[in-house]
Amino acid sequence: MRDTRESRLLLVLLIAIAFALITVDIRGGEDSPVDGARQGAATVFGPIESGVSAAVDPVGNAVSAIRDSGERHDRLAALEKENAALKARLGSDDRSRSRLKQLDKMLKIAGQGQYGIKGAEVIAIGAAQGFSWTITVDVGANDGIKRDMTVLNGEGLVGRVTTVGPHTATVLLASDPDFTVGTRMESGDELGFASGQGDRPLRVELLNGKAEVKKGDRLVTFGSQADRPFVPGVPVGVVSRVDPSGGGLTRTLYVTPYVGFTKLDIVGVVVEAPKKDPRDTVLPPKPKPTPRPTVTVTVTPSAEAPVDGQNQQEQ
Repeated sequence: MRDTRESRLLLVLLIAIAFALITVDIRGGEDSPVDGARQGAATVFGPIESGVSAAVDPVGNAVSAIRDSGERHDRLAALEKENAALKARLGSDDRSRSRLKQLDKMLKIAGQGQYGIKGAEVIAIGAAQGFSWTITVDVGANDGIKRDMTVLNGEGLVGRVTTVGPHTATVLLASDPDFTVGTRMESGDELGFASGQGDRPLRVELLNGKAEVKKGDRLVTFGSQADRPFVPGVPVGVVSRVDPSGGGLTRTLYVTPYVGFTKLDIVGVVVEAPKKDPRDTVLPPKPKPTPRPTVTVTVTPSAEAPVDGQNQQEQ
């Protein structure tokens, strides 16, 4: 349609009529004279609106589904994150419980032997320092650690300090072939020297070649002059084998150490020696022997079989 004077007049007239109808409809309320026209328009355009709604709803549903799916994914991700955190916390708790148990046992030994100890954590093993059996602990000179201090844990003798840095120290383990410690037999005065043999039992040379020793006997550290490098009374191990006495000046024993050198975690460096030799008081209680059941066999005499001649007489 061209923009002419007549078209503009027609547009103004239609606008005026529209305003007039709106005014009449508002004033009429429920009895509005244009209500019938509205219903007729609803009848005509209602199906069209329904069709448009039906066509649009699947799109809306799809959008809602995508939104809900995203929310579910976020919830699942959050739950998975919570579960991972829970598992990590449980794992940490398990490790904490294990460490607390180790610490309790070590403090018990320190209390029984009256050792002043500095607790430490093993942070490295000997691969970084060569082929020797060594560990690195997270305490050093700044913590009062010095060379040739005894190192123990809740089981017994671990080794001795060989190198000290400001914040760390290297410990030579008792299992190292270059390691030697003076020992004393439990409930006696038989002295000897124990040497490491790697992953094999310690080798102990008793000074008395005629000493009476048997499997199951236990040893502790004898101690060194001025308590360096070893304090007395630290549990060493249990005799697992005794070589026959050959009449020599010494006697050879093989001792299973109390400490598992391949699973060290919490250890203690003895920074203060006991005022008195604890001797055997630090050793764990001896295990009670398991009673062997006694089996008694009772033989019940059976009735003797009749002789053939007796059978014939009875018949």
